[in-house]
Amino acid sequence: MTVKVRFAPSPTGLLHIGNARAAIITWLFAKNQGGKFLLRIDDTDTERSKVEYIQAIQDDLTWLGVTWDDMAYQSKRTDRYNTVIQKLKDNGRLYPCYETPTELDLKRKSLLSRGLPPIYDRGALNLTDDQKKAFEAEGRMPHWRFRMNHDPIEWNDLVRGEVKFHGKDISDPVLIREDGSPLYHICSVIDDIDFEMTHVIRGEDHVSNTAFHIQMFEAFGGTVPVFAHLPLLTDPQGGKLSKRLGSLSLQEYRTQEGIEPMAVISLLARLGTADPIEAFSSPQPIIDSFDFSKFSKGAPKCDVEELTRLNAKIVQGMSFDQVQERLVSIGMKKGDITADYWEAVRQNMTLLRDLKDWWTVTNGPVKTSIAAEDKDYIALAYSVLPAAPWDEQTWSQWIAAIKGKTDRKGKALFMPLRQALTGMDHGPELDKMLPLIGPEKVQERLSLIAKAA
Repeated sequence: MTVKVRFAPSPTGLLHIGNARAAIITWLFAKNQGGKFLLRIDDTDTERSKVEYIQAIQDDLTWLGVTWDDMAYQSKRTDRYNTVIQKLKDNGRLYPCYETPTELDLKRKSLLSRGLPPIYDRGALNLTDDQKKAFEAEGRMPHWRFRMNHDPIEWNDLVRGEVKFHGKDISDPVLIREDGSPLYHICSVIDDIDFEMTHVIRGEDHVSNTAFHIQMFEAFGGTVPVFAHLPLLTDPQGGKLSKRLGSLSLQEYRTQEGIEPMAVISLLARLGTADPIEAFSSPQPIIDSFDFSKFSKGAPKCDVEELTRLNAKIVQGMSFDQVQERLVSIGMKKGDITADYWEAVRQNMTLLRDLKDWWTVTNGPVKTSIAAEDKDYIALAYSVLPAAPWDEQTWSQWIAAIKGKTDRKGKALFMPLRQALTGMDHGPELDKMLPLIGPEKVQERLSLIAKAA
């Protein structure tokens, strides 16, 4: 059996961390099993679905490296849905209901007030043809419910283990709206049957849906797939994801935040599993080690700081050739940096675009701020600058000369020099930075301070 899975986003907005996680895990499973991955666009919500969101979804998945073997649009399958819907109406599995939202709400509140579960009472099944015609004469159009069999519903979930429901405890779900448009549930099940999906991977908020979906698979004569329901992500305190992480789209992570796609995959693929979260430069090790048995039932905590840490590891591990290929994307020119330059600054990188900041530090202009008590010290240091040409030994030679003329040591010795040369109080080792800045710029920066002393 060839494993077949799908990721089915609704193009009513941009992809966020939560649905990106479902896409990544579904894709990793497909790759691990040598299976097929379908991208299905659930665009039956014609009012909210937008073409630009469809393109954005494809762009985000492509950025992540999540490739698909086939693509389908629910909006192009209306005839197929209508055929199945009519069969269900003909055999009585779908039945018309005429209650208004207000009437349904009153029924629900009445049941709850008596301590009963708010399960639909199937009152519509007792309507006569004349009563139905009378309702329609009033202008009421029916919504259609799927008639549940009052049988046990059980499945072995790849994440949650054995799951049990009973048909009598589930309200007959509405599958067709008053305007005749089908809801997600019926379209999804028909698609999963037609495209021969072997596994359905989604969030645990769909568990109750799965209970009646299984009866729908059976009613349609389809094979019930294997299900895996992933726990929903929380913030580090166990609450709902904050705006800082939860509502940022992948597009924003890519463009505004400058996050690498493998940082996102490295984090989301391992959250909630027994495997450690590590920075991977390629998805292959994650694919090779993927196993649903490693996933916990508990809700994993997602921390944006972890994403930043992983990103730094990935960027710092990039080769010089990789960096050269991407210079244009961060506003630099290919050839702007050398292999030696990359080796000097790489350990101080968090985002690839930080390279442009370090380029400014070495090539200027930089804004320096020196304490009044350090200006004479900088003038002294300027007076003993080694002659050109410079290399990585120049810094130690310069420091030795400065030590011979002052009693400074430690931070008092090094920090004013770093601030004078780079305008910063942190950064790459100065033995590497000094030759990159070069004699001319170093003299220029120090002389301005020395003259003010």
